[in-house]
Amino acid sequence: MSALILGIETSCDETSAAVLRSDRSRPTLDSLVILSQDVHRVFGGVVPELASREHLKTLGVVVEQTLQEAGVDLRQLGGVAVTAGPGLVGALLVGVMYGKTLAYSLDLPLIGVNHLEGHIFAPTLEHDVVPPFLCLLVSGGHTMLIEVRHWGEYYMLGETRDDAAGEAFDKVAKLLGLGYPGGPVIERLAAEGESGRYVFPRPMLRALAADRDPYAFSFSGLKTAVVRTVRGLDNLDAARADIARGFQDAVIEVLVEKTARAADTLGSHTVVVGGGVACNRALIDAMTQRLADRATVVTASPRLNTDNAAMIAAAGAWRLERGERSPWSLAPRDDLPIPGLHPSPPVPATAS
Repeated sequence: MSALILGIETSCDETSAAVLRSDRSRPTLDSLVILSQDVHRVFGGVVPELASREHLKTLGVVVEQTLQEAGVDLRQLGGVAVTAGPGLVGALLVGVMYGKTLAYSLDLPLIGVNHLEGHIFAPTLEHDVVPPFLCLLVSGGHTMLIEVRHWGEYYMLGETRDDAAGEAFDKVAKLLGLGYPGGPVIERLAAEGESGRYVFPRPMLRALAADRDPYAFSFSGLKTAVVRTVRGLDNLDAARADIARGFQDAVIEVLVEKTARAADTLGSHTVVVGGGVACNRALIDAMTQRLADRATVVTASPRLNTDNAAMIAAAGAWRLERGERSPWSLAPRDDLPIPGLHPSPPVPATAS
């Protein structure tokens, strides 16, 4: 029997709601509304207080629009799934309080969802993806390699020690005077640049070759290398596209090589790439080419890779179907751990 799940996402600067029809086969997305907060462009990054205020003003309208597009009313809902973390605490609080109030008033089951687990579930809305698989999560706040053995059973292989990949894109874009958000504009500009004119460091690839924390990431030094290059230029305008290309090439090579090594070690036949940086077509093309003879690369469409409530509803529906419920004391956490996440196992899982 199918159930209608309302998903709510307010972890950063996207106010989003979705209605998901959950059943034992692939869930069906009945509606999805995403409202981006353009107010942050003026400041070159997300201002937490402004994000919270915008969510307060718009979340109710977004939910109403979502229900209207799905052709359902509140009485037909079977559960509420809301992002509980990680993210900006003030922004998360708006969504959590709204979701709790709605669920309590309608006597509906409530589930707090981890935002990162939502990204892992996102491709299931468009593709037949089932564990085991390897997942590269790349966004503005996180860069990590995770082995997904079963839904709800995850093993951390490595994560960034400093800047996330998406964060590095944003910072380099600001340095180059390209505005915010940085990922899309750098990708467009890099397509016009000359490969090889500016060659930047490939952080921690030596660690990969030496088997020393091979799946850890670091992008702070790469960002610093770009800063030094820009400071030494007399004419940034003439070099901007080539610098963007050199920076993007470096990030992509690191992400691809570490993912390929992990896929080889684990015997993974499926590699899922999720998060906002997964919208970068050059990254997906490079990953697909690199793994062409050993694994299928799967990613969601750009709308489902960026922050959205559909992925929250998908992860929440799975947990609700298992009988999980969040208490009415549910509170947001900016450091909420992924449920079921374990340290990397000493012995790789048997290749499927």
